[in-house]
Amino acid sequence: MARDISTVGVIGLGTMGAGIAEVLARSGLDVVTVELDEAGVARGRGHLEHSTERALAGGKLDAAGREALLSRIRYSTTLSDLSEVDLVIEAIPESLELKADVFSQLDKITRPEVVFVSNTSSLSITEIGVHTARPGKVVGMHFFNPAPVLKLVEIVKTVVTEPEVVTEVVAFAERLGKVPVVIGDRAGFIANALLFGYLNHAVRMYEQRYATREDLDAAMRYGCGYPMGPLALLDLIGLDTAYEILDTMYHQSRNRLHAPAPLLKQMITAGLLGRKTGRGFYTYDAPDSPNVVADAPVASVVDSVPPRPVSKVGVVGTGTMATGIAEVFAKRGLDVVLRARSLEKAQASVARVKKSLDKAVVRGKLSEEDAAAALARITPVTDFEALADVDLVIEAVAEQLSVKQAVFAALDEVVRPGALLATTTSSLPVIECAAATSRPADVVGLHFFNPAPVMKLVEVVSTIATAPDVLATANAVCTAVGKHAVHCGDRAGFIVNALLFPYLNDAVKMLEAHYAGADDIDTAMKVGCSLPMGPFELLDVVGLDVSLAIQRTLFNEFREEGFAPAPLLEHLVTAGRLGRKTGKGFKDY
Repeated sequence: MARDISTVGVIGLGTMGAGIAEVLARSGLDVVTVELDEAGVARGRGHLEHSTERALAGGKLDAAGREALLSRIRYSTTLSDLSEVDLVIEAIPESLELKADVFSQLDKITRPEVVFVSNTSSLSITEIGVHTARPGKVVGMHFFNPAPVLKLVEIVKTVVTEPEVVTEVVAFAERLGKVPVVIGDRAGFIANALLFGYLNHAVRMYEQRYATREDLDAAMRYGCGYPMGPLALLDLIGLDTAYEILDTMYHQSRNRLHAPAPLLKQMITAGLLGRKTGRGFYTYDAPDSPNVVADAPVASVVDSVPPRPVSKVGVVGTGTMATGIAEVFAKRGLDVVLRARSLEKAQASVARVKKSLDKAVVRGKLSEEDAAAALARITPVTDFEALADVDLVIEAVAEQLSVKQAVFAALDEVVRPGALLATTTSSLPVIECAAATSRPADVVGLHFFNPAPVMKLVEVVSTIATAPDVLATANAVCTAVGKHAVHCGDRAGFIVNALLFPYLNDAVKMLEAHYAGADDIDTAMKVGCSLPMGPFELLDVVGLDVSLAIQRTLFNEFREEGFAPAPLLEHLVTAGRLGRKTGKGFKDY
């Protein structure tokens, strides 16, 4: 590095500022912190002592290390005490006026070569920097919460930031043990620009009573492997903070999907800010506590009616999903009738189930006896008439409405009255399948996730015609086979795809605008938001053609401009770059 950084100033000792101070001190740097008053200093000192105490209890610090770390941090209520620092990091509330005022004062206090860093998560670094006499030495350094744990740091440069300053700040971030990505100055940067549109969409779903808070959160945890559901995450972030970030993004993008959901403003006005106040979308046992406590339960139709008995299940289809569903039910002791268009296809499907069961035996997850018993419960057939006495039929054929409607019409002719007819569609209207029958009240969506034997989530989709006891039965069946059911209405994308694919589409638009590279965007979302895969890795796995079809379905249903498929996605599909299955997608394999 061109300049030697040994002492760093940190302004603001809230949760983020205290976390940054801890990160700096852990790296052997001397830290001078500044707060408004002694009460602020006391709160900040408390944050640091509590955090390092947890690290000590968790074996991540020993007593001597903790003492040394805390001894490197000095506390002050005067900005002039930063006169000798080598770099300053500002972590005060998200107000342009406050930040501009602090940077303007620092200009007169610090040496001319000192770099000014803002930890803002949404404000313009350019607008902050112009309030100093050194805009070329002002950068954003967006840490993620909790700073001592999360590795990502977004380094935000402006059009006037000196290139060597960017190089030095990147090296500084790496010295702190962080993973830096360098980006331009626009609202939300990478992670928040992609994350908060998704969070806002979840609030709108809840606001419209499309799904409960518990089902929205469970859907994204079990369906996508996210560490937290969107509403629980908003409670952690703080609804006021989320509102400010979304409002800033909307004023820059004018994208209606960034306009804060009205419910957010109402909750903020009522003082329901999330964990920090003890109540947000959920209720907590105390302010700042992570422990959710029961509050007013939402009455569910599922609990009000008894389910129908189900002991024998029909599965229509021979693809990956159909064979996976057959395996799920057979392993749980239910008889399965697997219907295929030919005996060869049916036998091939049973062979795939056997191969999967054998793998489970090898891994010690299933005994040989249980595997043999499960396989014996599956009967391959070619005639729809063989499904006449089943209690539930699950259709898992091609994702084409005319094909599904033909299947439902055929089932309607032969399946006994009172049996449930279910579709596994991930994007088509369930009511269109129901309309092909004379019993729409008995039709429901059961959207399993792939691979069905592994993924816990099932979206139970009710149409305007679905009978209450059909919903109760679908819920009971999911529980019986070890799945977590979430309930939603019959509209494009259901919960998971409706939240997931607009986020993926936004990532493609970000790449298309040359704001950041695919690898940096993937890194930002994996490291900064703890997601299991970055958006481009996930798109390549799902298949770009499948992703485009889902995005088109969402756009055609909601007519939201922001849901229109990114042109780059369409071009890649046209060029035959469909992801892993063709060896080329957003990345080469």
